[in-house]
Amino acid sequence: MKFFVDTANLAEIETALADGFIEGITTNPSLLAKEPKADYLDHMRKIVGLIQQSGRNVHLSIEVIAKEPSEMVPEADRFVQALGYEQLAIKVPISQHGRCFTGVVRQLASRGIAVNCTACMTPMQALAAGAAGARYVSLFYNRIRDGFLDRHSAERDALLAAGTVEADDFDPAHVVAESYRLLKASYPNAEIIAGSIRTVLDVKQAGLAGAHIVTLPPKIFPLIVAHYKTDEAVDSFLADIGRWLN
Repeated sequence: MKFFVDTANLAEIETALADGFIEGITTNPSLLAKEPKADYLDHMRKIVGLIQQSGRNVHLSIEVIAKEPSEMVPEADRFVQALGYEQLAIKVPISQHGRCFTGVVRQLASRGIAVNCTACMTPMQALAAGAAGARYVSLFYNRIRDGFLDRHSAERDALLAAGTVEADDFDPAHVVAESYRLLKASYPNAEIIAGSIRTVLDVKQAGLAGAHIVTLPPKIFPLIVAHYKTDEAVDSFLADIGRWLN
């Protein structure tokens, strides 16, 4: 399992690159909207610049912001040409309000553009993304679980009644595991990215379920490596060698 960082903040990206164990960066329009207003592509150029300064060749996913499929393809082409970054993937949503965007995924993939099909919530969406040629399939781990909340009850019950989903499709580990099995059987080159991560245990459970990549907010990274017994051991080592040296 690979670690990606999920942020558009330049300082957070620089720190994550320096920490040494991320292999990619994912962004989305909501993350960018938290940053000072700027030209979309100019901000992405700054991210590419930070990657290049780090001397590492890590993955970068950026999302189309056009609303219409007819506009997404030329926009993606423009992003690819403007950034000229070999490890770039273009994020395309799986659907929106009944509109299917897998045709966009297919068009971009046929041009040799790596596509990260995003906002997937079910194994069948993941399979459709793989069938369309997506190189990466982003499953929104905790948003899958959120789908079972009471405020979504009408939508949830309609999907269950129609046989579109089953109850286990609101268990994110189950969704990742089934998506992994379906993709491995038919589209083994597609990698699962688990996003919408909130805790260290989310990271572990997503990885054990079969996610190839987990992309997480920067605040999670220190929690992964921190442990009070680690602190105790290191403090002991330093105290012992300090006494020995003196």
